[in-house]
Amino acid sequence: MEIVHLGNPVLREKSLPVPEVNDEIRSMVAEMFDLMIEAQGVGLAAPQVGKLLRLFVVIADDDVRRVFINPQIIATSQNLVPYEEGCLSIPKVYENIMRPEKITVNALNEKGKPFTLEADGLLARIIQHEYDHLEGMVFIDRGDPDFKKKTEETFERREKRRQEKALQKQHKQQRIAAKKANQDNAC
Repeated sequence: MEIVHLGNPVLREKSLPVPEVNDEIRSMVAEMFDLMIEAQGVGLAAPQVGKLLRLFVVIADDDVRRVFINPQIIATSQNLVPYEEGCLSIPKVYENIMRPEKITVNALNEKGKPFTLEADGLLARIIQHEYDHLEGMVFIDRGDPDFKKKTEETFERREKRRQEKALQKQHKQQRIAAKKANQDNAC
């Protein structure tokens, strides 16, 4: 399991409901927590690991592991607050984003049990950020349009360079293999 980055089309698709909370889903949730912690994140949604499922995991400033399966944000406060957000799928990019200060969310936990949570502060922010991923949105969609365009262009260039390097590496390996084969045939 690895985190996908901006430019991967899965980040722009709407996720599908989890049909059943089973051992496969619980295993995925455990892997997502491990990956999120390793990447030093506070939230991770299934689309960020290439899975179009409506689920995300969160560890906010209270250090509680929370799982949200098939979440629905059912209420938001009218009071909006700014906060500098970042995203594991858009590394090293940050922007102030306005979001409701408080939310109420319904979801299932990793045991398939329904719950309702009223959240504010950082926890509310993380839930809204991860929920956006389920809707095919990333945080830069909520900010300055010019910043969004510049960020998308930067990630397109990075991906192009990554692909070029991979192709160069493949060509080099082919040349080495051909040279080795010629040496083996000469013997």
